[in-house]
Amino acid sequence: MSFADLGLSEEVLKAVSDAGYSEPTPIQEKAIPTVLMGRDILGCAQTGTGKTASFTLPMIDILANGRGRARMPRTLILEPTRELAAQVAENFDTYGKYNKLTKALIMGGTSMVEQNKLLDRGVDVLIATPGRLLDLFDRGGLLLSDVKILVIDEADRMLDMGFIPDVEKIVSLLPKIRQTLFFSATMPKEIKRLADAFLMNPKEITVAPPATPVATITQGLYMVDHRAKRDLSGLQKKKRDALRQIIKQEDVKNALVFCNRKKDVDILNKSFLKHGFNSATLHGDMVQSARMATMAKFKERGYDYLICSDVAARGLDIDDLSHVFNFDVPMHAEDYVHRIGRTGRAGKQGRAFTLAWREDKKFIDAIERLIGKAIPPLEIDGAKATTKTTETKPEPKEERKSRSKPAAPKKAAAEKAEKKPAPRRTPKKQIAEPVADDTPVDGWGDHVPAFLMRPVKS
Repeated sequence: MSFADLGLSEEVLKAVSDAGYSEPTPIQEKAIPTVLMGRDILGCAQTGTGKTASFTLPMIDILANGRGRARMPRTLILEPTRELAAQVAENFDTYGKYNKLTKALIMGGTSMVEQNKLLDRGVDVLIATPGRLLDLFDRGGLLLSDVKILVIDEADRMLDMGFIPDVEKIVSLLPKIRQTLFFSATMPKEIKRLADAFLMNPKEITVAPPATPVATITQGLYMVDHRAKRDLSGLQKKKRDALRQIIKQEDVKNALVFCNRKKDVDILNKSFLKHGFNSATLHGDMVQSARMATMAKFKERGYDYLICSDVAARGLDIDDLSHVFNFDVPMHAEDYVHRIGRTGRAGKQGRAFTLAWREDKKFIDAIERLIGKAIPPLEIDGAKATTKTTETKPEPKEERKSRSKPAAPKKAAAEKAEKKPAPRRTPKKQIAEPVADDTPVDGWGDHVPAFLMRPVKS
């Protein structure tokens, strides 16, 4: 099936073709015709399945006729993070370039003045994070009474981040008669309850998560030899050394490097810069303008390496990414598939390598159960790396040198006594000999009291 079979307009099809796509993904194939029919959707799909285009493409066609009024957007898309909101905005720019649609991106870290100017002119599409949207509404800068289509994206992530009360309040401000598109990677009870409350006779679309990385991705696992559990700084240094070695033997054009903690993102980037790598960081503590500028520069090949955390890179879509490196093993097996799935796309070859040590064994086991196969061991400088199945043996104790003849008990005791180092003795303090001193002693001086001059009676 091609995009032309889904009922999209010529303008949208041309934009899709310009972007290099010819066949829809499973969720696009199922969702696009349903959205064009005006039905609600309950979609269970993860990032990387083409979910964003499954609602942006039909929305562009639906909005082609008409125009948004001042401060009254015609559609509302809620995203849990700024990065995902920016990603959706890019999709509208890419696929809506032959349609005269207006949009506004409402999120923290950006100028409220600029956002108000856009809303004053009237927008067709409003893309927002829940907190900033409510803040703007409470200030009287927005009316939601004209929203025809509502999209709630990454609902399970909204739940994890504590945004559900905000989402419920926003929905209560919208018209009762509307089209709602509800997407979530998982469907826990709380998310199912929300879906039942927000949707009316929805079509349920489920796309199985990509449990197995695509065949175009070459994987590798390098086990760092480290035994001291408490010496984590020593472990991190060994991992940094190993990562540089792997990079040296690879033809890296551009790469994402994942760390589990924001602290390690900064430390690793300092190490990269120190060794001459062209790298930058991406994590939640950065201000929004800096994060967006960093992502844009990386996409334009201004940086070779982007060292990031999972949350900051969620939804990040980069064309022709040659490598993914897991500096830390992800604690959730699904995150491994999401991380490495950013390379090897559209039939192109990609390479993904993971650094681990013996304490990561349970996480590696979970990943290999999910993907259905063992991650091949990686070689560095021709030496085969230890696989995760290799058992760690305790370090052998240093053996005593064997004697040619067994010594007699007394002799052995004597030899032991001889070998035993003598206890240290504390040297006695030397008492200095008194030295005659001709210096006159201070007293009464030359004057002698009279009572000392009296004769002593015998």
